[in-house]
Amino acid sequence: MTAQPYLEAVGVSKYYDNFAALQDVTIRVRPGEVVCLLGDNGAGKSTLIQLLSGVIRPDKGVIRVNGEEQHFSSPNDALDKGIATVFQDLAVVPIMPVYRNFFLGREPSTGWGPFRRFDKRHAIRAAREELRGMGVKVDDVRRPIGTLSGGQRQSVAVARAVHFGAKVLILDEPTSALGVKQSDMVLEHVARARDSGIGVILITHNVQHAYLIADTFTVLFLGRQLGTFSKSDLTELQLMKLMAGKLEDTPVATAFQS
Repeated sequence: MTAQPYLEAVGVSKYYDNFAALQDVTIRVRPGEVVCLLGDNGAGKSTLIQLLSGVIRPDKGVIRVNGEEQHFSSPNDALDKGIATVFQDLAVVPIMPVYRNFFLGREPSTGWGPFRRFDKRHAIRAAREELRGMGVKVDDVRRPIGTLSGGQRQSVAVARAVHFGAKVLILDEPTSALGVKQSDMVLEHVARARDSGIGVILITHNVQHAYLIADTFTVLFLGRQLGTFSKSDLTELQLMKLMAGKLEDTPVATAFQS
């Protein structure tokens, strides 16, 4: 891909006392690209996502958006730059209807001054149209979001981010608790987001899902980066070995050690 990265973290490190949660990690995502961030528990994936989404700041390295260095002080700063993060807990209110969750924190309103109120009619119509446009099957956006399947809730979260103008979509383990059919549904919506020109960073433990959807793979192990690879660089089995930190007997071992 020749397009300039929209979001990149270059040489970022994060320390907690004497512990290096991340050390000299670089990741880039371009418009219309899916980058899978892989690694076992403790690899540093969550720390890197927190840096990219403005939850914490790096101790070293730089974060750039569209080529310009950024210093996010909050997730809202990242969101203002078009970086939308969907964490595992989804940040939804289960008893509230789908349309209210779709606009949670960004509620449309009607009226003015003391007469300003939530525009329910617009919210229902917009949520229904946006979900339909993304191919998300929800029979009634007025039903509580907690009654939807896990795959449907993930799909609603993706559609919400796209609706609010995400340039980069960061998805934290979106298929970890889902069955095969629901996982396929979420991956389909990831592909739709990519095809619409959105850059996607997908965090996952599932090598099969990563190999199916990704353009490139960034692999972390114990806070350090083993490398960034295209699909043509390695097989699914070799990718699985790298996630476990096993560099021997892989074609990329020599390149990483050099």
